[in-house]
Amino acid sequence: MKVINKAEFEQITKEGVVLVDFFATWCGPCKMLAPVLEIVKVDVDQEGDLAMKFGIMSVPTMIVFKNGEAVKQISGYQPKTQLANILNQLL
Repeated sequence: MKVINKAEFEQITKEGVVLVDFFATWCGPCKMLAPVLEIVKVDVDQEGDLAMKFGIMSVPTMIVFKNGEAVKQISGYQPKTQLANILNQLL
């Protein structure tokens, strides 16, 4: 797991398919995702501008980026198989 900030966000999401988890340290379902998948994470409490930019209203919310563009938004805890299916469809 890598928690990224606004400065790193564009660099990491500009190429390929990247799943970004918008989370909060106090969020129980967010903690359940950590052992399920190796993803980059944005702490909404630390990076409120990014959360606002992408309309994050609840956590966890994950957004799949493809070549810098948000292509899929997923809210709430999702099992690993569900996330894998979503990512496979976008590859």
